[in-house]
Amino acid sequence: MELQAGDTFGRYELVSWLGRGGMAETWRAQLMGAAGVTKSVLIKKVLPEYADDEAFISMFISEARISATLSHGNVAQVFDFGQVEDEYFLAMEFVDGKPLDKVLKRALKAGLGALPVPVAVFIAMEMCRGLHYAHTRTDGSGKPLGIVHRDISPDNVLVSYEGQVKIVDFGIAKAQLLRGFKTEPGVVKGKYLFFSPEQARGEEVDARTDVWATGIVLYELLCAKLPVEGPPQTVMMKIAHGQLPAPTTLRPDLPKELNDLVMKALAPDRKRRFESSHAFGDALAGFLHAHYPRFSSLSLANLLRVLFRADLTHEGRELSVPGDFREEVKRWGVPALTKLLDAPPPEQVQTRRMVRAVAKPPPTETTQSDAPTIPTGRSRKALYGASAVGGLAVAGASLWFLMDARAPAPVAPPVAQRVAVEMPAPKPVAVEAPAPKVEPPAPSPVEEPAEMAAAPAPAEHLEEPEPTRPAHSTRKPSARAVRATQRVQAEEPKPVPVIEEPAPPTVVAASAVQEPPPAVAESAPAPKKGVLGLLDSKRQEVQQKVTSLVKTKQQQFSGLLQSKDYDAALEAANDCAKNNPGVPECHLMLGDVHAKLNHPRESTQHYETFLKLAPTDHPRRARVMEVLGKTGATD
Repeated sequence: MELQAGDTFGRYELVSWLGRGGMAETWRAQLMGAAGVTKSVLIKKVLPEYADDEAFISMFISEARISATLSHGNVAQVFDFGQVEDEYFLAMEFVDGKPLDKVLKRALKAGLGALPVPVAVFIAMEMCRGLHYAHTRTDGSGKPLGIVHRDISPDNVLVSYEGQVKIVDFGIAKAQLLRGFKTEPGVVKGKYLFFSPEQARGEEVDARTDVWATGIVLYELLCAKLPVEGPPQTVMMKIAHGQLPAPTTLRPDLPKELNDLVMKALAPDRKRRFESSHAFGDALAGFLHAHYPRFSSLSLANLLRVLFRADLTHEGRELSVPGDFREEVKRWGVPALTKLLDAPPPEQVQTRRMVRAVAKPPPTETTQSDAPTIPTGRSRKALYGASAVGGLAVAGASLWFLMDARAPAPVAPPVAQRVAVEMPAPKPVAVEAPAPKVEPPAPSPVEEPAEMAAAPAPAEHLEEPEPTRPAHSTRKPSARAVRATQRVQAEEPKPVPVIEEPAPPTVVAASAVQEPPPAVAESAPAPKKGVLGLLDSKRQEVQQKVTSLVKTKQQQFSGLLQSKDYDAALEAANDCAKNNPGVPECHLMLGDVHAKLNHPRESTQHYETFLKLAPTDHPRRARVMEVLGKTGATD
């Protein structure tokens, strides 16, 4: 059944949709108790297309049976299991925070390079506590259940804004409690990048497999990179032979003691590893207390609140960070984090978002995504202006609307109003010369000083022209703009070269803007002054910015591919396609990175989109067609 926020699902009320995985989707919900008592939970519901898959349902039920027996501070607890209209679901503890993989990505975006050493060590230590509890669980007679998670990775670890670390998804765990649900030797499950050597060989696993995976997670937190990357056969061959570089090869400043702990957890021979997650956790605790004695869960909570400050502000939440946290950060030796603490709060950014939300609500649960922090300044404003949806759509739509209606009276009002909103200077003519000395004499009563004086920067007006002035007449602002233009042209106290200066030659790449420049030149034969000149100049400026930004993205993307940082490359390509959906190079980058990640369906989809958008003479077009087999050639 199709669910929406506010629906009743069994004895739960759905609050918001959180995400969709390969076989299940998750919702934030409220358990509705008697007398208005409620409890926040996470609903994990099997997708309808898998409701009749007996193997998957068996695995899903096993997750419920195993997880329901676990009650530990480092394990997300399962409260309920059942069916609603033939759909199985789990009701789990709702962790108010972020998955560990998103924490690491946000730290990289903030310029930290990787997580600070005490943060990474603390998280791994807490993971060991929860895993050891699961490994040592027994049944009613005291017989060990033999639970092994076997799917430990950053996306199965949650970190709360209170500093808690919780493991989730014991869905593919092996437990002797479950008759008939035992993975046979030779069958591997989980994520191959985190496989232990015995898991890669398809052998029987035990608790030391989770020790290995925890070591891999710690390695990635410390170095911001996995020890081995590549296709499954390459990765598993290197893992099986223990061909892993030491963490200090990627991060030379790591203490040797910590490097040795990580490498012991990653010993190819399980007999040489830590004998249990408890032993690994104790070793990490000893290092943490010796080098960072003041570190605690509150330190982790403060870091999360700093990294996700913009997300929290967007949600209307205010989670405080004590002043003494700055002193603790200094002892960690992470200058980028100190700079992040000194950054101004994102109230202004969020204010613009809230104004826009009046006209168009944001997508459901955008706060659950790892949205990048938006820095202030002219560079980011230029990016907003260069956005295909924002800059090109606004300038282009205004220009073509003006072209279609030749009568000046009905066309001038909306164009004049748009120019007043978009130009960065306080006056309609002086686009780039906002100095007070060029300001015309005292205006007539119909001049609009309120809107123009209230604009500290052009990007803010680009964000909110429609919600703030929806009821203005179209003729009145046009008259004001025309009279102001006439006054400045007649007076000319000093020449303002911005309008008279011819726009640079239109040398925009065909891949950057779908609308060919010659068509614009034929429709609008280079007006010298007035609104037409302003719009044409603005359109060309936007085209150039789009071209420049896409080239920058391509250079960044190429560097990430060469360094085999495929996750960051995927993120860069997604960002390019999101801001410029009509640019073929963005889809070409997505096709390339999905091919590297061995995602054939996604790669083919983006390559096909590239072929639809790219011109026939694009230099990469023939190669893409060859890869897709459209010419009969093989790669």
